[in-house]
Amino acid sequence: MASLNVRSAILSVVLLFAGLGIWEILNPVPQGSEALTEYELLMGGVEDEARVPPPSEVIQHAVDELSNPFYDAGPNDKGIGIQLGYSLYRVLTGYFAAALVAIPLGFVIGMSPLMYRALNPFIQVLRPISPLAWMPLALFVIKDSEQSAIFVIFICSIWPMLINTAFGVASVRSDWVRVARTHELNSLKTAWQVILPAAAPTILTGMRISIGIAWLVIVAAEMLVGGTGIGYYVWNEWNNLDLNSVIFSILMIGLVGMLLDMALGAVSKLVQYEE
Repeated sequence: MASLNVRSAILSVVLLFAGLGIWEILNPVPQGSEALTEYELLMGGVEDEARVPPPSEVIQHAVDELSNPFYDAGPNDKGIGIQLGYSLYRVLTGYFAAALVAIPLGFVIGMSPLMYRALNPFIQVLRPISPLAWMPLALFVIKDSEQSAIFVIFICSIWPMLINTAFGVASVRSDWVRVARTHELNSLKTAWQVILPAAAPTILTGMRISIGIAWLVIVAAEMLVGGTGIGYYVWNEWNNLDLNSVIFSILMIGLVGMLLDMALGAVSKLVQYEE
């Protein structure tokens, strides 16, 4: 296994440098030319000079940004650390609010065939709706862009957790529940001591899916509502015609998403068990 891990790591590094090398070759730095200004682009220089920046420029830009990630020079000029902080706050607030609703409700649905049959039609109607479709209604009702973005995260996070919790609870072996009843455990103790540990891997899988969806949606939501956040940062830098910043922010979005997934993946390993 260790040998496989080493070989896969080496292959990943080789592929990374090969990709960066191809990218650099296809997008060389023009000799003796300065970066194209917004005015030059608007005056017709796009076809001749506009280009995707090579990785060497993006890396230099990333070093500059990460050297001072928390600067604040005004409403439209904040460091990448501040922008990511706003986005993470919105994502985690909506995500944990969804967990507080989805997990208990999932237990009720999983343990009660009656509740499953009663609530399933509503779930099937609401689940396929795009989270961003809720944004206009949220803005109208809540009248606050940040709270509306949090609501959108809530509504997109709730379904994977709810469905996986209900499935995990319903899939717990019936003989384990019968043993709990033999020991005269009430419904609450049975749910806490027997069903929750058995369903925990499935619940964590739903939570892991939800955090990925939430991180995807917050970028689009912040592009719509503006103000702060990594989604707004991407859109603002595109309006400034700064492709270095756009590519850098895209990479940061991917990196943070990977770290969130890895964190929940590590938690999932803690609740795995063998029958």
